Amino acid sequence: MSDTKKVRIFMTGVGGQGTLTATTLLAKTALSQGLPVTSGEIHGMAQRGGVVESTVLIGCASPKIGTGEADILVGFEPMETMRALPYLKPGGLVLSSTEFLPPLSVAMGQQECPTIDDIRKAVSACTDKVYFMASQSIGLKAGAVQAGNIAMLAALCAAGELPFGPEALAETIKANLPEKIQAVNLKALELGVKALEA
Repeated sequence: MSDTKKVRIFMTGVGGQGTLTATTLLAKTALSQGLPVTSGEIHGMAQRGGVVESTVLIGCASPKIGTGEADILVGFEPMETMRALPYLKPGGLVLSSTEFLPPLSVAMGQQECPTIDDIRKAVSACTDKVYFMASQSIGLKAGAVQAGNIAMLAALCAAGELPFGPEALAETIKANLPEKIQAVNLKALELGVKALEA
């Protein structure tokens, strides 16, 4: 365990986006590589529109991520990326969608929604290791909007911060997802890697 690179990943999104599926796939990919991994759901609301937060910790004893401890922040919804920034350690990696799925409070007019420029500024103030991508559009291009999360995981695997690459994720998709949705997700994986390189 001591020679495993420790990586703390904080993931956040909105209920109905598939954040927990993405968390499970990432954890299973780490396991398939023989890495010690812990994953958990910190805060989750199954209903659409609720905030969902989860963690994947590779090579770490504790399953928790405190303020300023996340090596990587993955935001499947940009407003949630901004909200989760306190968890990011200085200089950590941020991978965020640019496409909004406003939570209920914004949809009902109880809260203002920041612009993508506001979010980019907030993220840039914390780190210069930032990737933004239009994950839902990439998902649709692959064949299903939910596949956008796979595109983001693929980009994360290709960013060089994890002890494995996109090929390991592809194997996990083949081993764990129903055959009928594998092709869409493998296409999303390919598009996610390309988006990172663009």
